Amino acid sequence: MVPLWWYILLGVVLFVIGAAGVLLRRNILVVLMSLELLLNSVNINFLAFGRQYGDFRGQIFAIFVIAITAAEVAVALGILVALVRNKSTLKVDDVTMMKG
Repeated sequence: MVPLWWYILLGVVLFVIGAAGVLLRRNILVVLMSLELLLNSVNINFLAFGRQYGDFRGQIFAIFVIAITAAEVAVALGILVALVRNKSTLKVDDVTMMKG
């Protein structure tokens, strides 16, 4: 059986990599993928603590996070398609304001 701290360590490592990607990268697609990594690290911790305490609420929270992530990806990709059509760039610095 794998100890709980291995799951927590994996979640922390993924969270740090995702946070670094959000803070340091300038491409919007890479920032979105880093946000996905952040949310997946939280899911790992939800599942690990749910398994440790024998409670299924961690799995329920993970499913909700996955559903919210799917909605976020759908909206973000729609915005990115509109952005590329108007500005033809995906750099965060070049896109300061969207006018509708």
